[in-house]
Amino acid sequence: MDSRTKRDYYEILGVPRNASEEEIRRAYRRLARQYHPDVNKEPDAEAKFKEINEAYQVLSDAEKRAMYDRFGHEGVGNGGFGSYDFTGSPFGFGIETIFENLFGASTRRTRSPRKGNDLRYRLTLTFEEAVFGTTKEIEITRRTVCPRCQGTRAEPGSSPSRCPTCGGSGEVRRMQSTLIGQFVTVTQCNTCQGEGVVITNPCRECRGQGWVTAPRRLEVRVPAGIDESFHLRLSGEGEPGDPGAPSGDLFIEFDIKPHPLFRRVGRDIHLEMPINIVQAALGDTIDIPTLEGTAEVRVEPGTQTGDTIRLRGKGVPSLRGSGRGDQVVTFRVVVPRHLNEKQKQLLRQLGDTLEKPQPEQGEKGFFDRLRESLGL
Repeated sequence: MDSRTKRDYYEILGVPRNASEEEIRRAYRRLARQYHPDVNKEPDAEAKFKEINEAYQVLSDAEKRAMYDRFGHEGVGNGGFGSYDFTGSPFGFGIETIFENLFGASTRRTRSPRKGNDLRYRLTLTFEEAVFGTTKEIEITRRTVCPRCQGTRAEPGSSPSRCPTCGGSGEVRRMQSTLIGQFVTVTQCNTCQGEGVVITNPCRECRGQGWVTAPRRLEVRVPAGIDESFHLRLSGEGEPGDPGAPSGDLFIEFDIKPHPLFRRVGRDIHLEMPINIVQAALGDTIDIPTLEGTAEVRVEPGTQTGDTIRLRGKGVPSLRGSGRGDQVVTFRVVVPRHLNEKQKQLLRQLGDTLEKPQPEQGEKGFFDRLRESLGL
């Protein structure tokens, strides 16, 4: 999309330009849940979801946000200032070089310590565990700080050496002649990757990586009422970052097993309950299964297939902690397939006393009533 036609990132998230990191995070989580394609079936939901993610990726990163505030979409796109190294000048030098030559001051940035990688874990729950919440213990294999060198990457007792290529500055400066004079170009040192030091005696345990792979057991508290669109974030439980930088986060995603009897629709739980023709015609008191045992329910005389009743408060708890949905019971009248002679005789006698049913104009059929009960 042309950057000139893009919407303002602050407008997309619905926050002011001076919004804090926490306000941006809250706005993103609210909108992401609203427009997630698994939840929102509107035709443009996926496009909005991508737009929201793009805005959050920029505004949640301090450096990208500063560039966006200064240069707009051109500052964070694939062209213009979006590469962050400002090397798009036709003369082969960048904006940093211009400032250095005009004002005698360097605008270069040293490489900031990088945050650790985020991890994802898929946790399978039963239908009941998703409805009522649970506590699960999981095991993940992740990178962790090397216990021998404590992340320094050097063998204990030794120290990193100053980079021989850049002399410890982390950057390489080159003089370049152009049509309008001489300029100095500054690039990150490839030998030390901008750190200014090299490891001459790497740690024997981690081989100079600063980390090792190890299993870790965690206790995960699953809130009541989640569905498969819900994601749980455990801050700092991802992989370690560079020294001085925070660890990444662990994101828990959920797979929920189907139930043999119940089906979930939003906060309501649906159950199809079979009854025989006598119960349907004369009425009866029956036990209905729920997630918390059985409930005694009255079947009204004349109940038809597709008729429903609602058991208040027997559904899914709200994630916000206020109230529960209902259990919707849809009756299905079961016509017997195999009758003995006595049963057939009794039904024939009953049939002789009943009027033959005729279709009525405008009468709702079973599927119409079923759709109404499901709110479709």
